[in-house]
Amino acid sequence: MADAPQRAYRAPCPGCGAPVEFRSAQSTFAVCPYCQSTVVRQGDTLARIGKMAELFDDFSPLQLFAAGRIQDKPFTLVGRLQYSHPGGRWTEWIAQLDGDRTGSLSEDNGAYVFSLPLALQQPAPPASDLRVGATTAINGQRYTVASNEQVSLVAAQGELPKMPELGDPFAVVELRSDTGLVLSLDYGSTPPAASLGRSVQLDDLQLTGLRDESAKDEKGRGFACPNCGAPVTVNFESSKSITCGSCNSIIDLTQGIGGELKHAEQDEPVRPLIPLGTLGQLQGASWQVVGFQHRMGAEPGDDEHFGWDEYLLFNKKRGFSFLVDAEDGWSLVKPTTGAPTLASSNATTATYLGKRYQQQYAYNAETTYVAGEFYWKVERGQKTFNRDFAAGRSLLSMERSASELTWSSGDRLDSAAVAAAFKLDAKKEMFKRSDAAPLSVASGMGCGTIILIAVVIIILLIILSTCSSSSGSGYRSSGGSSGGFSSGGGHK
Repeated sequence: MADAPQRAYRAPCPGCGAPVEFRSAQSTFAVCPYCQSTVVRQGDTLARIGKMAELFDDFSPLQLFAAGRIQDKPFTLVGRLQYSHPGGRWTEWIAQLDGDRTGSLSEDNGAYVFSLPLALQQPAPPASDLRVGATTAINGQRYTVASNEQVSLVAAQGELPKMPELGDPFAVVELRSDTGLVLSLDYGSTPPAASLGRSVQLDDLQLTGLRDESAKDEKGRGFACPNCGAPVTVNFESSKSITCGSCNSIIDLTQGIGGELKHAEQDEPVRPLIPLGTLGQLQGASWQVVGFQHRMGAEPGDDEHFGWDEYLLFNKKRGFSFLVDAEDGWSLVKPTTGAPTLASSNATTATYLGKRYQQQYAYNAETTYVAGEFYWKVERGQKTFNRDFAAGRSLLSMERSASELTWSSGDRLDSAAVAAAFKLDAKKEMFKRSDAAPLSVASGMGCGTIILIAVVIIILLIILSTCSSSSGSGYRSSGGSSGGFSSGGGHK
């Protein structure tokens, strides 16, 4: 049976007279595409209730009337809501499905989740009762609270099933399960609205009518460094921090380039092994290195520190990932959609998507140097508590800050493969880590060889005791979102 088209409703805008069309029976609000008037449908007429702010250009590949399929059912994007919170911004696209149903395709930093409204069996608890990191059961499913933020609507486009007051803050709580479910509680309505979704890849949605890439202005935004005056270019609309290539200052972009630019000076620069801007091929995708940070860690109560490097990678369709360079090897990780299950707060095993991971390390982490561009407000001295888990070559990591709990997952990479991926084979010796050549004593070795190896080990232990070393794979810094209704910490 063919999918029946939704009957459209059209009426003149009360602000300018241009036609405003409603394709969804669930939509009661719309934004006139000509004069930006916000209109509400009242029977067969439209009433103007205000003027909507201009959309900010987030360089999304999505646009109104793009069409796709989810679970083999068609949908069309008919509306767009843009929100902000202290940690950043994200977008919700209103998806018209078959019949009168609507869903949302949420987007933040290249990560996507498709969600549908969820009827709650019991009223949602007050937002103040949902503490980040706590677990709770909703509709019989166990969830972990990933974020609890005050958010505001900043702009909208197209037709909309809801319309919170522009600029008025309200709470949004995001919860995640160990099966990859994302539950969002929106306290901008009474009673709070709930939606449930999963992470999706744009390629899997069979989308048509995407934004014309050739029409996008690829040029970055430039300004003078507030510290030294050198030119600085911002390439991503979502960037919250960037470093000056001349004086290494960290520049805060949270107020926008037109606002007051604050900076923090950095000395003793750390040189990344893979230069910023380098392109590479990893796990079947093309990535560009856009950011770099050096981090230090120490086990609670231990004065000895170890260090590791993290490269922020970007792909237009996959968003951001992290290439981690630690003493025990390289890894590629990305914030998870769900929240792994821990039997208790101090449990040494975690379960995620049916796989069991064993804890390897628990430590306090601090960012000590940054370079490049970041989608969160990165600062020297940012601190998190981290726990690293492993299951063979699969990795799982938890990072916790005061306002966010983030899980990341990924896989170990061969050192030689990383060098080859970024066409740095000439430096492949510099990429080797302890995982590349594990020490072993063959059965045919003589006593002299064994003694020599023992002496080398003793010397290495003496050196390591006086130097900082990395004893575990660290992951991303907290303080940013990697996925509104998607992957990573709280998007709202």
